[in-house]
Amino acid sequence: MQVDRLKLHGADWARYFAPVAFCGYLAAMCLALIVTSAFLHNIGEALAVTAAAAFGLLLSCALGLGMLVVQLRELRYLAVPTAFDPESDFELIARLSRGLGWQLTCEEPGRRLDARTQGSVLQQGELVVVQFRPRQVLIASICDPSVGFSLVGRRRCQHNRELVKRAILRQPPA
Repeated sequence: MQVDRLKLHGADWARYFAPVAFCGYLAAMCLALIVTSAFLHNIGEALAVTAAAAFGLLLSCALGLGMLVVQLRELRYLAVPTAFDPESDFELIARLSRGLGWQLTCEEPGRRLDARTQGSVLQQGELVVVQFRPRQVLIASICDPSVGFSLVGRRRCQHNRELVKRAILRQPPA
């Protein structure tokens, strides 16, 4: 089954997946410690270093894998069926975005709309991407890739997806 995902490029891709790369770096350091411990003369110290490094390796791999799964899930588009043509759906979402104060960064009528939400002093904004197809609208919202991945911002991203979904389904906001 083909899953459509939001594509990130260049620096945005690198910053978004940087936490996973950092976990990979930590795992490599733990492997280096395990190899290095083989050259220690004191068996007790070698076992202690190996045990600590094995624990660190397990923990960093688990954390990195968990974050990667969450990040890939966040990049998936939410597919919403629609009975309207792509141009009318585009106009509806463009009006919604402007009404919410989102900054439109890409407007391709009937095809695609990219917007960045407003951030605050302690919170960064999100990237909302909507693709319009005949009989279907694809919605993605992720934390601003120029900042990186944030577990805290996932709730706001879910809220953004729901706002756009409700607008497409012509339901009043909750």
